[in-house]
Amino acid sequence: MDSKDDKAMSMERRGLFGIGAAGAALGGAAGLLAPRAAQAQTVARSKLHTVKERGKLIVGTGSTNPPWHFNDASGQLVGMDIDLARLLAKSLFDDPTKVEFVLQGSDARIPSLVTDKVDIVVQWMTITPGRAQQVEFTIPYYREGVGLLMLARGGKYKNFEELKAAGAAVTIGGMQNVFLEEWIHKALPQAKVDAFESPDAAMQALNARRIDASMQDQSAMRWLMQQAPGRFVDAGYGWMPNSYASAVKPGDPIWLNWINTVYREAMTGVDFDYFAASYKKWFGIDLAVPKVGFPNEFA
Repeated sequence: MDSKDDKAMSMERRGLFGIGAAGAALGGAAGLLAPRAAQAQTVARSKLHTVKERGKLIVGTGSTNPPWHFNDASGQLVGMDIDLARLLAKSLFDDPTKVEFVLQGSDARIPSLVTDKVDIVVQWMTITPGRAQQVEFTIPYYREGVGLLMLARGGKYKNFEELKAAGAAVTIGGMQNVFLEEWIHKALPQAKVDAFESPDAAMQALNARRIDASMQDQSAMRWLMQQAPGRFVDAGYGWMPNSYASAVKPGDPIWLNWINTVYREAMTGVDFDYFAASYKKWFGIDLAVPKVGFPNEFA
């Protein structure tokens, strides 16, 4: 989950084309040509054509948040967000390497879009009504939430039900922020809360059994369980859902529609194998193959 402004989750653009009186007065062929000319102008202004002509896609992302975007042991930028960016490049140029990554902090995501520093932000960005006034979001590609990571062996409690039943005897850790206690108490109202300066420090406390569970983003929990099989376990309860999507500068429906087409067909169509392999690699999730026949997303 994002940092400072995730609490403000509760914080459109409309297009209209018509032929005015002057256009109508032209009549005949001139009247028929007017909409086509306007359409051609719109097409010419689209980011889709700018990117194609440039020969590479410029993507804003991060490098410090596995499994979304981080440097692996060889120094290569990898993660779910990186896979999606490379899928866009492959769909544009038939070459997943034709992408330039602009590494940025979370607070630079919207400014980099509106100033045209990047073509798209693919950086675990939570959809909120406030942000949707500044950027346009693609369809979501992940539903995030928080959960409780526990030691698989040697802990006092085995699952969420035992944690809740223990009441005030339970201590939950998490990265320090002004909402930490509120978030933890949504799930465990009586639990004691221990704040740490970083997720790594909270994990060290869990490994040392100084806390009973660590509150984490569920994507991070899945990643950690894959990195250390058998050491950690999900307590079995998730809350505070939020949706991750990519974002583009407002006012370009052609560009937005093209990206949504790529994402939709990755989730349900021609690029499903690629998308499913990424979900398995980064989250350990086996996606069900979309059923043949009527598209389930419209059921």
